[in-house]
Amino acid sequence: MKIGIPAEIKAQEERVAITPAGVETLKRDGHQVFIENNAGEGSGFSNEIYEQAGAVILNSPKEIFEVAEMVLKVKEPLKQEYNYLREGQILFTYLHLAAVPELAKNLLDKKVTGIAYETVQLKDGSLPLLTPMSEVAGRMSVQISSRLLERYFGGKGILMGGVPGTSPAKVVIIGGGIVGANAAKMALGLRANVTILDINLDRLRYLNDIYAESLTTLHSNPYTIRQQVKNADVVIGAVLLAGKKAPCLVTEEMVKEMKPGSVIVDVAIDQGGSIETIDRVTTHEDPIYIKHGVVHYSVANMPGAVPRTSTVALTNATLPYVVKLANKGLNDAVKQNEDLMLGLNTHKGYIVHQGVASSMDFLPYENLEKLL
Repeated sequence: MKIGIPAEIKAQEERVAITPAGVETLKRDGHQVFIENNAGEGSGFSNEIYEQAGAVILNSPKEIFEVAEMVLKVKEPLKQEYNYLREGQILFTYLHLAAVPELAKNLLDKKVTGIAYETVQLKDGSLPLLTPMSEVAGRMSVQISSRLLERYFGGKGILMGGVPGTSPAKVVIIGGGIVGANAAKMALGLRANVTILDINLDRLRYLNDIYAESLTTLHSNPYTIRQQVKNADVVIGAVLLAGKKAPCLVTEEMVKEMKPGSVIVDVAIDQGGSIETIDRVTTHEDPIYIKHGVVHYSVANMPGAVPRTSTVALTNATLPYVVKLANKGLNDAVKQNEDLMLGLNTHKGYIVHQGVASSMDFLPYENLEKLL
């Protein structure tokens, strides 16, 4: 199979969809890998290193899309890339279609097979291709919020963990999944006062066992969220529903009750955001805005700030699926791997993932098994 990796063009996105080690693996199985010129520079991988691994360097995204039977990306295609897509092509990337209906329509019009990293799902409900970036984003959410608490950024002027004789920051994490657990781990490591909310009591029991008395766990409901947000120094939105738009859990009225200089970091912004006052997507270059006296951070590609770590972690997770698709072809690969089948969002002009379809009921849906 001919596999193409274009350079990412989203603002301040320095990740790349494959490492040289990944290229070497695919080459060993007899596949051709084409990488856009300097696509790996931001992650510390030069053209020369890719060529040594067996890749062919092409000069433009147009050339990559033209030659590739399967395109690997990190982020969803932007408008200037839509025209490069073609019928029958496989696009394997983070799609987050519920938040970008225009892209979904384009994929249907072009009859592109869109496979989303974030909806590949194992039988236990875990999301193996979202996990590494959720780990990065969860840990970064605390690293970032600890800086934003500084007075220079408009924060309260609080040190996350305090010092003897002072109070640490109160960190409230909404969502106890991979993002939330990693955020809690980092915040507790900084000696913050940490509370995590989730609707899954079994998950709360697990987190309570892991962190014992150092973490407060609460059942998530509007009343509890309102009480916790009101008194928080930092609120981290960490909810995810596979393929669906994130639910709005923190209302504007709740934010208005927060003290000036408090900080909100919404990791769910990729899926539309879970906090009502997160009304725009920000960038690494201009990451924050202040509303109702509260510092808001809503960068959609948080792991892009640490591209070397993120690229290696992502390839570790995605490569086994890329190999299956390349070695077996689309139909056999998804028929033999239910987790990969759940990754398909669009195919032959239809939405084929129920979670995505429920968020965009104006687009045609079809059961995938009827199309394979």
